[in-house]
Amino acid sequence: MSLVTVEDISVGYGADTVLTNVSLTIKPGEIVTIVGPNGSGKTTLLRAVIGAVRPASGRITHKPGLRIGYVPQKLHIDPTLPMTVARFLRLPGGIPRSVCAQVLSRAGVPDLSGRQMSGLSGGQMQRVLLARALVNDPEILLLDEATQGLDQPGSAAFYRQIEEVRKDTGCAVLMISHELHVVMSASDRVICLNRHICCEGTPEIVSAAPEYRALFGSGTGGALALYRHDHDHAHHETCDHDHGQSHRSKTEAAE
Repeated sequence: MSLVTVEDISVGYGADTVLTNVSLTIKPGEIVTIVGPNGSGKTTLLRAVIGAVRPASGRITHKPGLRIGYVPQKLHIDPTLPMTVARFLRLPGGIPRSVCAQVLSRAGVPDLSGRQMSGLSGGQMQRVLLARALVNDPEILLLDEATQGLDQPGSAAFYRQIEEVRKDTGCAVLMISHELHVVMSASDRVICLNRHICCEGTPEIVSAAPEYRALFGSGTGGALALYRHDHDHAHHETCDHDHGQSHRSKTEAAE
């Protein structure tokens, strides 16, 4: 059973149509990344999946009782507000300290519970936001450019942590990223969005697609050789929604 099913949605703000005829599914345990240029509708799509934006047409369905964890781009904390990481994680209250320790460990920052939120570095803050998203044991994590502002090593480390979270918990991940070189390594499936879905499939398939290269060039191909990891899917699908065509290509998993 799919966790999330998006069926032919269109979303607009006033006279501006941001998304047109977008369809996708998110299955248990998979990491799906949405890439696209600025203004392509990436955040709007994520907000629609969460339920913060209502599509003008089409529909979005969730598995009944779906538990969602959300990691925003950033969180603004008043620097004069005294609040430890542990207190932040327990807001609005009620979760045991043992759960705080567990989610901080899963986020890769087990020693931050006593630190002040206002004193965290950018990378530490994103790890804490990840920990907060893990509090309710989500079946799917949604990340909206969660590494924005981090350097490339910091971003790569964050995405590796996401892979570890998926491995440990079995949760699915739907994330937006502008860091093509790094994100390709952490994804089972990539969706290239430019107000509609231009192409989708494994990172190797998408990086070779003409629609992707028209938007981003061919530079990511070399990075894939460095970051590539095994995929267990025998068939990969790419879609060209401009021409209403789809085709399947079979690839061998990397040894």
